[in-house]
Amino acid sequence: MTVKIVTDSTAYIDRKLLKKWDISEVSMIINLGNSSVNEVDLNNDEFYKSLEGEEKLPTSSQPSPIIFYEVFRELVQEGHGIVSILLSSGLGGAYYSALQARNMILQEFPDAQIELIDSKTTVMHMGLAVLAAAKRAKAGESIADIVNNAKSVLDRTKFFFIPGTLEYLRKGGRIGDAMSLLGTLLKVKPILTVKERVTVYDKVRTFEKAVKKVHQIFKNDYEMYGIEEIAIHHINCPYEAQHVIDKLNDITDTEILVSPIGPVIGVHVGPGTLGIAYTLKKQD
Repeated sequence: MTVKIVTDSTAYIDRKLLKKWDISEVSMIINLGNSSVNEVDLNNDEFYKSLEGEEKLPTSSQPSPIIFYEVFRELVQEGHGIVSILLSSGLGGAYYSALQARNMILQEFPDAQIELIDSKTTVMHMGLAVLAAAKRAKAGESIADIVNNAKSVLDRTKFFFIPGTLEYLRKGGRIGDAMSLLGTLLKVKPILTVKERVTVYDKVRTFEKAVKKVHQIFKNDYEMYGIEEIAIHHINCPYEAQHVIDKLNDITDTEILVSPIGPVIGVHVGPGTLGIAYTLKKQD
């Protein structure tokens, strides 16, 4: 039995890689006024431009269980097992929609093999695990081995992001532990991460110092543990992202994936955000 990988669109995996590794992507939803749109159908530049000056931001929501059901059902009917790696359940409901869909499938196909993984994170922290799973699936590995490796990648991957402002997190209600920073927005620039929800990793004085701090963390990890995979995130700031990439290229010749963040996550962190996800060769 071959295994297929399913994820949601908040991994922000490049479409060429989705096709290359035969990964099924279920789109999250952006609610714009009275209409709901698949985020994969939105243009990032146009979307973020529309946010400028808006006090009330668009909202996001998970795909319905029936969407996951349709994706799962087609794969099961073709004789595949499924490993689905999804957005942290602390940030959205995609995992629970997929869980309901799996239950529906098992009523219809009791022998179906569908494993769900709550990544407890998002963007390419999740995406690197998805890509690792897809490579092993294409190599013909078992569901159990694919799941174990994906969980290992999630455990060995670090993810940091630096928002230009916390205003989008505040407006979107997804600020989590970072809420304590709101009173000091003019005094600090946070380095944030995701551990089920948004969490403060460190606080420094300026955006530039935050970038330097993350660069130093990466360098230390590279020297101590080695780096397998790297992805750089940005929201409408490609030149700043390239500057980070140039600095990383001074340290390692590992290929660096570039992953612009789309509307569902971007609406909560805002333009100007930079981020990095990287997988260690050894557990720290």
